[in-house]
Amino acid sequence: MSSSALTGLCRHPIVQAPMAGGASCPQLAAAVSETGGLGFLAAGYKTADGMYEEIKQVRGLTARPFGVNLFMPQPGNADPAAVGVYRVQLAGESTWYETPLGDPDRGRDDGYDAKLAILLDDPVPVVSFTFGCPPRSVLESFGKAGTFTIVTVTTPEEAQAAQWAGADAVCVQGIEAGGHQGTHRDDPSADGSGYGLLALLALVKETVQMPVIAAGGLMRGSQIAAVLAAGASAAQLGTAFLVCPESAAHPLHKQAMTNPLFVRTEMTRAFLRASRAGPGEQVHAGARTVRARRVPRGAPSDERTAQGRGEGGRRAGHVAVGGPGAPAGAGDARRPAGRGARRGSGLRTGRAGARRWCV
Repeated sequence: MSSSALTGLCRHPIVQAPMAGGASCPQLAAAVSETGGLGFLAAGYKTADGMYEEIKQVRGLTARPFGVNLFMPQPGNADPAAVGVYRVQLAGESTWYETPLGDPDRGRDDGYDAKLAILLDDPVPVVSFTFGCPPRSVLESFGKAGTFTIVTVTTPEEAQAAQWAGADAVCVQGIEAGGHQGTHRDDPSADGSGYGLLALLALVKETVQMPVIAAGGLMRGSQIAAVLAAGASAAQLGTAFLVCPESAAHPLHKQAMTNPLFVRTEMTRAFLRASRAGPGEQVHAGARTVRARRVPRGAPSDERTAQGRGEGGRRAGHVAVGGPGAPAGAGDARRPAGRGARRGSGLRTGRAGARRWCV
């Protein structure tokens, strides 16, 4: 597949990352496409009908090309007996906070087959896949429907698998990327390992002959120019779009992105599924309940409660956390889409130490 097929989708080589959890709403995707980039909807954590409703909204806002991102189905890798025991252990906290525990088996395939059916019946210009690569038959079906397909990869081997399966392009995600690591295999022992974006970009370019989108820590024009010079056909940005007026990220999340208290990142497997709870409501992150407060240094402990609710994340990803002596304006391109908590940093927690909004 020629890179012209990808660059022909947008006037500028800028792709808005699909960030599951609410931020990548129809208004943001349409605004990016209207201004010459390639906007994306995140179908992850949504029902098939919910995805389709957002597609119709985007079509009502722009006639420009846009994309939809799907999560690949994931195998169950938890010990049901251990999860059951942990559920019993959390029962007291659940009662205390008047918050029901989530279903650990809910959404394992994320409505994948139903979403495929909709996207093949009423095609959109671009469909991308994260957490794996679909079989050749699926990619061929999208090709016949006129849909450009992209597979997220984090290693040269994953890129090669995507090329063999017939993807039109790969989105090369370096370790700098915020949110979940889009690996094809969920391996806790590999959390935090991997290639930096420029190194990975060079390796992938040597391995496959297909258009490459670069993703991971890209925030500024000079960084975009660097990956384009290194051979990428386009740059994918996520965090950079979070604070846009059109973004549906929670106001507290937007404030945190430019708050100098949050200056570095940590890896975590505690992720939120949604970000629309009211004040005082609890966060379900993985199998543990998180009660997070964003507290400036020297402020009373009841300064402000951060809101949000969600269930289960699968892969590790970065969250931004505070650090001593943080300079104003710190937290540049290395800060991913998210924010976290650690005792002694700018965010205090009650029982766990992480929070997360989107992919």
